[in-house]
Amino acid sequence: MKTYNFWVIPAIILGLASLTASDKAGCSRTGIKGHVYLVKGNQMPSPDRKPSTPAGLETQLYVHALTSIDQVKRVGITAFYSEVNTPLITTVKTDASGAFSVKLPPGTYSLFIKKGDNYYANLFDGKNNIFPVEVAQGKMTEVEFKADYDAVY
Repeated sequence: MKTYNFWVIPAIILGLASLTASDKAGCSRTGIKGHVYLVKGNQMPSPDRKPSTPAGLETQLYVHALTSIDQVKRVGITAFYSEVNTPLITTVKTDASGAFSVKLPPGTYSLFIKKGDNYYANLFDGKNNIFPVEVAQGKMTEVEFKADYDAVY
């Protein structure tokens, strides 16, 4: 006659319940996180000067639906934009070190910051989308946003 340990079945049920709970927690960890850095001054490499370290920038990060260069009003030939003509999904404030984290549903987004009244973003993909960031289900996409509008290269 076989004997069964009375605790095996409850342990299996608890194990399955914890897997389900961690799956739900994984969904809430979908979004983007990272830092916004301010880069300024002379960034040219030189044997007699150490490279400068970017400083964290406390600012507001604007998350828009994926935005192409045709959907903004550009200020001259700069990386500044007076208008972004795509839906604003959310905003997130960075802390003093420039760190941020925001939950987002899976999708592709464009990121901007502001200097004065103008939006700023300096990264493009091959389709002229401005600072595109892809968010996958259950993952926090790492982002490093360098605000280098006061830098010289």
